[in-house]
Amino acid sequence: MRDFFINSLEKIVTVIIILMVIGVVLSGFGAMFNAQGGLLAGLAIWVFGGIYVLIMGGMLYLALGIYDNTRRTAVAVEALAAKT
Repeated sequence: MRDFFINSLEKIVTVIIILMVIGVVLSGFGAMFNAQGGLLAGLAIWVFGGIYVLIMGGMLYLALGIYDNTRRTAVAVEALAAKT
């Protein structure tokens, strides 16, 4: 049951990151074609929005990776303890 929730969370994180990328791209285009925005504003949204998506996605996947590594370490320690 626990693996179901972790795998579901990984899929949800992937969907969230894809939605964030779509949001950044559309916001950049929206700013480029807005009378008050302009080309530089749209490019700035793309650059800083892209950096934001990279940082947030990296932190989310890092948290999931820490869980996976902790689980694998626990299994390895249990296997080592069973040998002795």
